[in-house]
Amino acid sequence: MTTFSRGPGSTERLVLPGVLTAEQAARTVEAIAAGQREDGAIPWFRGHHLDPWDHVEAAMALDAAGERGRAEAAYRWLAEHQNPDGSWYAAYADGDAAAPTDRGRETNFVAYVAVGVWHHYLSTGDDAFLDRMWPTVFAAVEFVLRLQQPGGQIGWKQDEDGTDVTDALLTGCSSIHQALRCALAIAEHREEPQPDWELAAGLLAHAIRGHPERFLDKNRYSMDWYYPVLGGALTGPAAKERIEEGWDRFVVPGLGVRCVSPNPWVTGGESCELAMALWVMGESDRAVEILQWIQHLRADSGLYWTGYVFDDDAVWPEEQTAWTAGSLLLAVAALGGHEATVAVFGGELLPVGLEPDCC
Repeated sequence: MTTFSRGPGSTERLVLPGVLTAEQAARTVEAIAAGQREDGAIPWFRGHHLDPWDHVEAAMALDAAGERGRAEAAYRWLAEHQNPDGSWYAAYADGDAAAPTDRGRETNFVAYVAVGVWHHYLSTGDDAFLDRMWPTVFAAVEFVLRLQQPGGQIGWKQDEDGTDVTDALLTGCSSIHQALRCALAIAEHREEPQPDWELAAGLLAHAIRGHPERFLDKNRYSMDWYYPVLGGALTGPAAKERIEEGWDRFVVPGLGVRCVSPNPWVTGGESCELAMALWVMGESDRAVEILQWIQHLRADSGLYWTGYVFDDDAVWPEEQTAWTAGSLLLAVAALGGHEATVAVFGGELLPVGLEPDCC
């Protein structure tokens, strides 16, 4: 039976007036931990599937709460079940590595391990962990970059039959941009420079900033609105302009952020991610307000309902996911000054100036 160790307490960074009390924060952490399998896997909830991106998001939340042993077990699960080509499947039944339910391999799912591994290292200072995980991160990044297109954008996925889907998603590529910067930070720390990764990250940033035509048109989705900011590709006045342009389309005052415009459905995950993007921009007051609004989604379990259909006054779907709770804890951790979370999402200790002069 796996045992989990706890690092120095950091739950005090997870207290935020109107969002989480100390007792509520502890309950949320306990609820995420309760859904983790003994082998380290973190499915959406027990009985549902695991996908690698949301698994990492929940693991980072555990680290922000001082649950270092549990977080490390989550990364060990990834290392032990990585496919020979460096990928993971898109979904596994209840986190069972022997039971994949979607054998597609999505590039942003695969890349996100770099964000989690760098976050765990910054949370623990554990160089031995970084040494163990470096081959996993390296193989994951190499898989992802094999799908990069001449314009810098990265294809969405590889199908089960090995066919590359070269259409690119702006949200996914923005997440990959953050992951590449984290992977480069790991490489720099290890004194193993990866100039090809630097070039790839720069080309990707250039595509995100200036070439919307290189991505599928998904502008009805709020993630495509804020993710270029959250992923670090858009900063400064460009980030501010983008957020203001979409605010009235996606934000429902008092309730949260729509998943899809104009549907009357606000979701916890998108709301927390927008709050994080606002924090990245230096707008902490608006970030806190968003997090306060979505407390209507909090369940007695300490987890959060995925979303709320406000025209029908209905919680939908009726599920409470580890990743929704994880996104809230990470947003609160950033606002509370948790060093690793601030560094990973705020861009501190990540490489800058990678974008090429032209293309």
